[in-house]
Amino acid sequence: MMGSENDEDSHLHASKEEMESLFLRDDNGSHHLSPPPIIVTPADSDPLSLPPNGGTSYIEPPSYADVFFSPFDDSDDSSDTLSRSPSSSSSSDYIKITVSSPQKEQEAASSMLSGGSTYVTYLITTRTNLPEYKGSDFTVRRRFRDVVALADRLAESYKGFCIPPRPDKSVVESQVMQRQEFVEQRRVALEKYLRRLAAHPVIRCSDELKVFLQVEGKLPLTLQMGTGVASRVLDGGVSVVEVAQPARSGRDLFRLFKELRQSVSNDWGGAKPAVVEEDKEFLEKKEKMHDLEKEIINASQQAETLVKAQQDMGETMGELGLAFIKLTKFENEEAVFNSQRARANDMKNLATVAVKASRFYRELNSQTVKHLDTLHDYLGVMMAVQGAFANRSSALLTVQTLLSEVSSLEGRAEKLEAASSKVFGGDKSRIKKIEELKETIKATEDAKNVAIRDYERIKENNRSEVERLDRERRADFLSMMKGFVVNQVGYAEKMANVWAKVAEETSQYNRESS
Repeated sequence: MMGSENDEDSHLHASKEEMESLFLRDDNGSHHLSPPPIIVTPADSDPLSLPPNGGTSYIEPPSYADVFFSPFDDSDDSSDTLSRSPSSSSSSDYIKITVSSPQKEQEAASSMLSGGSTYVTYLITTRTNLPEYKGSDFTVRRRFRDVVALADRLAESYKGFCIPPRPDKSVVESQVMQRQEFVEQRRVALEKYLRRLAAHPVIRCSDELKVFLQVEGKLPLTLQMGTGVASRVLDGGVSVVEVAQPARSGRDLFRLFKELRQSVSNDWGGAKPAVVEEDKEFLEKKEKMHDLEKEIINASQQAETLVKAQQDMGETMGELGLAFIKLTKFENEEAVFNSQRARANDMKNLATVAVKASRFYRELNSQTVKHLDTLHDYLGVMMAVQGAFANRSSALLTVQTLLSEVSSLEGRAEKLEAASSKVFGGDKSRIKKIEELKETIKATEDAKNVAIRDYERIKENNRSEVERLDRERRADFLSMMKGFVVNQVGYAEKMANVWAKVAEETSQYNRESS
């Protein structure tokens, strides 16, 4: 095991270089939990899906490490946990979206002014063979404002669906836009968001997403679309003619007050609404989703704790290696007898193994983050579920408000008719008001019927989405757990192998002491 001093110096120098590379950090020294897409081991080659042969140990040859972890950093951008929809497309269908090449541009209005407002655009490339996209490739440039507009359009057009939440808009964006790391983080977040939209079995076929991905040039900031009949009636003062005309988008204050009044009436135990949420299965599922969210939050926090612990272990092991490197140098300089040089060589071997183990911990941590990041992804899914359920509650409130409005209008009409009947020949002014009320009642009835249909549609969307998410969650969590376990086994084996070698080399001390 002894080598020349030149060999020892070269090995020592290599160990120092290896340790220097071990402690590279980001500019801000932070540890990121937003890694590249998760590596999913194919089910047909996953060792956990295969029973051990004849009771053979999992860590006996052929080893996991040699089979599944060479090279360690293989990645496939298309393997994002939520970037596929196995239930909606065959394996031959694909849509892959990449976001790249961020570049600064200047607002047209301030282009003539020095130091004018600037923004960043991103190159969005879509490759697909889906017939909805005519099986072509597309390249467009979009800014973050366009993504916000897309998200708003999808939220308006696909109520009741679990639409993946878009990346947040930074409250200090104007201050940090100049920082390259912010632009890169946003690029990664936008790519992940668009891939999740493309993975959704309904959203992927939407006109909104297709226009966003295909149409070159600037997009309008807001979606110019008329609200439904129910919304327009609640916005106040409609007639049959007005119902047929485009209306202002958004929720008018008058409509908001009506629904707020109805909501307060429901909460304070007023007259029971004609329609209430009585779907016990849905209410149970809603409660279970709430409980699931709490459990995912807890698991996600524990995953972060594990990542931090593995990171600390790797750093501590690396520091141990550096300490023994320094001790090796001291022993070599002070050595007089061959036994001292032998001891120094053993210390060098220990230092080298500690450095290798430290590197394995870093690689293991990277793989751990890739797999357990599924938990973080599902926190976003839970937000989408909450949004879908909120659509249902809002639609139900609209139905309740319109039913109450119809009842109130009919009551007013009855009172006017009763008062008019007491006047001989009828009261012309009251008769005119009655006719106007009847028109309003008819329009409100039409709005009520539309609102009920919208409510039923959103209920069906909720039902199908919950079923889809249940299926995908089972597959995603199984993939996460398999990947996590296989990585733990593989790296534990690698570390055990390097330490076993040192143990064999130092076993002579046991023989000498005995």
